[in-house]
Amino acid sequence: MIDWATDLIDAIGVLGVAALVALENIFPPIPSELVLLLTGFNVSEGRFGYVEGVLAATVGSVVGAWVLYGIGRLLDDDRLERFLATIGRIVGLKRDDVHKGFVWFERHGTAVVLFGRLVPVVRSVVSIPAGAEKMPLGRFSLLTAAGSLVWNSIWVAIGWGLGDQWEKAGRWGDLIQYGVVALVVVGLVVVIVRARRRRDA
Repeated sequence: MIDWATDLIDAIGVLGVAALVALENIFPPIPSELVLLLTGFNVSEGRFGYVEGVLAATVGSVVGAWVLYGIGRLLDDDRLERFLATIGRIVGLKRDDVHKGFVWFERHGTAVVLFGRLVPVVRSVVSIPAGAEKMPLGRFSLLTAAGSLVWNSIWVAIGWGLGDQWEKAGRWGDLIQYGVVALVVVGLVVVIVRARRRRDA
């Protein structure tokens, strides 16, 4: 993955950065932190400027988010709720719980899209409910760009500062991602416990 990303950026410069970040948004297992650190390393080598690298990464973030947003738009609320409820049964969630989640997103969607861009994994997945809830594309794009700009600026700056030691910082991204996964698991447990208590009451 790293060798391929390096070759792509070497071949087409900032366009490679945009393409890699767009792919990372569509396929969350691709580590965005490593792509952005590699971008910072290229800045330190003088292949392109910091602002160019950050802007290219942000354009890639928005384009990748549009794909997932489009998927969300294609699925109406009823079909998406049924799909999520089917998966949710595994952890004890009912369709009513999923519906409440949609209502919560409808109320707080702006903040979720903006700040969700700063959280690994969530930063990609959040585009789907935004599309499903028919958030205006202009607002979605602006929020995605703003949140991504912050995320990209930080990681590209770290890679720039570390220079040829940039790969060592990759473990920070892993630690953050593990922390987010842990928080999600805790959140699911809380939801399941509350749902079962209401059911038993």
